[in-house]
Amino acid sequence: MAAKLSVNLNAVAMLRNRRDLPWPSVTGLGRIALQAGAHGLTVHPRPDQRHIRLSDLPEIRALIDDEFPEAEFNIEGYPTEDFLALVEETQPEQVTLVPDDPTQATSDHGWPFQASRELLTPVVKRLRSQGMRVSLFCDPDAGEEDLAIAREIGADRVEIYTGPYGGCFDDSEKAGKSLKEIEKVGLTASVVGLGVNAGHDLTVANLPPLVRALPNLDEVSIGHGLTADALEHGMAKSVERFLAALKG
Repeated sequence: MAAKLSVNLNAVAMLRNRRDLPWPSVTGLGRIALQAGAHGLTVHPRPDQRHIRLSDLPEIRALIDDEFPEAEFNIEGYPTEDFLALVEETQPEQVTLVPDDPTQATSDHGWPFQASRELLTPVVKRLRSQGMRVSLFCDPDAGEEDLAIAREIGADRVEIYTGPYGGCFDDSEKAGKSLKEIEKVGLTASVVGLGVNAGHDLTVANLPPLVRALPNLDEVSIGHGLTADALEHGMAKSVERFLAALKG
């Protein structure tokens, strides 16, 4: 079964926020993505609201609940108390915890699981007790000990950071080495009992090799690459293109 596609709406929101106008509509394009076959929507709200705004969250939640009840809402973020209160109010199906500073342009590294055990354990327990699946952002070269700790913390899944792979895809030798690392992480994650998500800098071109390297891949979250593709092909067609790529 092909991995599921969650469309990250941050880039759409950032384009909207350039002007004091209601378009492009975040929920409108989210609807088009789901109508085209996407399995869910992802957002990463940041304290400065430079892309997704807090007011977007109940609208996206309502869109999924009212029109696409089989779809999932995935919210990413660093587990501050404000963020945890936000997800508890919104009740996404999945929460992806990332270790990045709020001022970063995007997430660019995984959790140091040993050093973060004390922080993450009660947070993961808190979220899972409310029925939310928890995924932890993971470096593409994480070791077996790291992944075992992630499982002990209570995570359901890890999301492998694929930025380095996407960044070197034009160099076949480097891309091959990067895929080997990712493949090892994915296999080890399954062995210790974790599901596997992936995200960052994924495109129609580099997805098929990734899928072949990760036959146990559950989900990809794609925003920038899919939004860029949609500028040329339209949102619906781009979702179809990425779904096809996910078939390997």
